[in-house]
Amino acid sequence: MYIPSWQLPDDGLQIQTLDAHTGGEPLRIITGGLPKIPGKNVLEKRRYFREHLDYIRTALMWEPRGHADMYGAVLTEPHSQEADFGVFFIHNEGYSTMCGHAVIALATALLEVGILEKPGENPEIRMDTPAGLVSATAFRKNGRVHKVAFRNVPSFVYAIDQTVEVPGIGRISYDIAYGGAFYVYCDAHALGIDLTESHYGQLIDWGRRIKYAVREQVEIHHPFEEDLSFLYGTIFVGTAHDSNHHSRNVCIFANGEVDRSPTGTGVSGRIALHITRKEIDLYQSLTIESILGSLMEVEAVERLNYGDYDAVIPRVSGSAHITGAHTFYIDPNDPLQKGFIFR
Repeated sequence: MYIPSWQLPDDGLQIQTLDAHTGGEPLRIITGGLPKIPGKNVLEKRRYFREHLDYIRTALMWEPRGHADMYGAVLTEPHSQEADFGVFFIHNEGYSTMCGHAVIALATALLEVGILEKPGENPEIRMDTPAGLVSATAFRKNGRVHKVAFRNVPSFVYAIDQTVEVPGIGRISYDIAYGGAFYVYCDAHALGIDLTESHYGQLIDWGRRIKYAVREQVEIHHPFEEDLSFLYGTIFVGTAHDSNHHSRNVCIFANGEVDRSPTGTGVSGRIALHITRKEIDLYQSLTIESILGSLMEVEAVERLNYGDYDAVIPRVSGSAHITGAHTFYIDPNDPLQKGFIFR
């Protein structure tokens, strides 16, 4: 019901969003109402937003408008000639460097509602992200997008076959790989942890403990961008519940967020690990489950040198769906205007 007698104060904000999910993982796309975000590229715009507009992130990601596992995307102007738009990503703790589930949801949602107009059955969408230019292909059937595949940024192994003592868990083995963000990878079977919803709390607890312990032991340096040089999360790798699939991923990132999807950047790091260990070769596709059983497919389609690293270009595919379009008010008279979080 429209209530004509209520008006937002002049110094308030009215933010428009388009919401979607990829394999159950939410994406809140900010489509209107933001103040101007200066900067020559996405990294500069993200830095400005973090320093001057971070209250918008907390207002839209945290309660009462969001929740501890909400995820978002801020659209910007492109800075490269090839890109259709720029984007950076927000979550409960701050800002991520790249996000695969968001790329899939962005391509799907922006095409479906007509914000992005691209003719043909398999249009290509290019976006400037903090980690670099990402190219996605949407696959339409009867006029609707049913799948998106994207070529990710160069992905590589940062550390392999390492061990660390984790308080409350003990000594564990791990790898670190980059697929647009840096993750520590652990074998769930070796840890004796089950990758199901019933172990949701333990996965959060152990994922955070492992990330903090590894962060104390290893300095993370991206070969080109210092803004990308941090450990983003922990990924537990386990046996697929469906024998037709390769494996299962559960990613714990930011401040204990649980990715409902298999994690696009996470499976990209996974493919780099498998290539490095010579367990698979180029163009061998893996189907990976999430904690929900939703799926992503990943394959390495190119080898290249990336700084001092032997890297691959992953191709990741999955499906997304629109969940709503919203107008949010940020009322300066509201004592909880910036949101709150329980984690």
